[in-house]
This record gives sequence, structure tokens and C-alpha cells, in this order.
Amino acid sequence: MDNLLEAKLTAQPSKKRQYLLLVAVILAVFAWSLTAIKFRAPDDGGAKIAANIIRGILSPDLNLLWNFTSQGVFYLLFETICIAFLGTIFGAILSIPFAFLMAPSVVSRPVYILTRFLVVVIRTVPALVYGLMFVRVAGPGPFAGVLTMSLTSIGMVSKLYVDVIEDLDRGILEAMDAIGCTTWEKIRFGIVPQLIANFSSITIYRFDMNLRDATILGLVGAGGIGAPLIFAMNAYRWHQVGSILIGLVALILIVEIISNKLRAKLVNG
Repeated sequence: MDNLLEAKLTAQPSKKRQYLLLVAVILAVFAWSLTAIKFRAPDDGGAKIAANIIRGILSPDLNLLWNFTSQGVFYLLFETICIAFLGTIFGAILSIPFAFLMAPSVVSRPVYILTRFLVVVIRTVPALVYGLMFVRVAGPGPFAGVLTMSLTSIGMVSKLYVDVIEDLDRGILEAMDAIGCTTWEKIRFGIVPQLIANFSSITIYRFDMNLRDATILGLVGAGGIGAPLIFAMNAYRWHQVGSILIGLVALILIVEIISNKLRAKLVNG
């Protein structure tokens, strides 16, 4: 009897009810979400457009694809890369003071709360809204795209920087303080070496995201390859759409491979 009681006490609690409740909640939310969606089968016109899209993508306009002028795919991709790169660099630099002001172990609670609220506000506004605002302020073109990428990068990058700052090894700083190091020496030899690898990895990851966002920003006139893409789609020039998409896919794959290798080397040493 005692052995049986001991076995029941030491046994793992059954989580069957929790799992069933979780599944029931997910199914209920799924069913509730379906009520807001009206499913409609495509008509003959939609099927014809879909066929034209596939046909155009599979037979791209090679003259546009291998055009090396300012109207060609290569130049537009280069402009998109420049927008994403500059926006990432400026955004990463601006994120550093925000990150330190959001670190609870560095600043007081009121400063921490106020800065975090400001960053949340920055993150709330979609990139396309910022793009439209900066196009109105700075005029259409790549400069508006750089400003947009810089501002939108702050929200995510500063939040990830805070996690790195909070994980700093305080023992190193205490040891340097014990041997009489100055504040600058503690920053230079104690803090920066701990931050630089993770900060660089986060920045590379954000550049990967900004490269995709820079493509969308072209739709509102903020430079890059997005504007020619939407113009070609609106004019039903699917062959040109296919050329632009081929260039985008190749660019994203190349950047993805390079960024993954760089981030792995930075994080793993």
C-alpha cells in the first residue's frame, strides 16, 4: 500500500487535460477565424490571368534581364542592395543608444519604460507607411528608402541588442575594476569584445530582412526594384515580371547563403 501511494506521489502529473483544452481552444479560434474569411472560387478571368502569370514567369524577358543600363534588372537590384545596406548600417548605429537606454541593468526604471514605449511605437507603424511619409518629405527615390529602412530597423535591432547587453559577463568588468582599469579601458576591453560579435550577427540578420523590405518599398516610390515590378504587373507584362522575379530570387539566395555563413562564424567564433 505504501509503495503504491509513493508511486502515485512520485509519478508525473497527467497533462492530457491540458493538451485537450489547448487543442479545443485552438480549434475554437480557428473556427472563429473562418467566419471572417469569405472563400470564393476563381472565375474564368482569374484562371486565365493565373495562366498568363505562370506563362510569363516561365518565359522571362531576357533583354530586360541582361540589360546593364539604369533601367535593367542588374542596376535595379544594385540600387535595392544599396538601400538595404545603408538603411541597416544607419539603423544599427541608431539602435545602440536605444538599446542601452532600454537595458534595465544600465538605466533607471523610468528611462527604461519611456525608451521601450518609444521603440514599441516605432515598431507599430508598418514600413510602407514610413515609406509614404518619407517620400512626401524627401521626394521619391532611394534616399526615402534609406530613411525608411533606418527607422524601421531600430525597432527590431535595438530589442535584440538589449538581450545581448543584459547577458554581459559582469565578472570580467568586476575583475578589471579590481585591477584599477579606467572606464574607457573597461568599455574598450571588457564590454566591446563581448558585444561586437552578437551585434554584428544581429545586424547581418536585419540586412537580410531589409533586402526584402526594400523590394516592397519600391511600390510607394522609395527606390529599388519594386516600382518597375508593380508597373509591369499593372500593365500585365508578365514576361518582365518573370525577369525581375528571377533576379530577386537569385539575389535573395546569394545574400541568404553569405549572411548565414557570416553569422555562424561570428557567433561560433
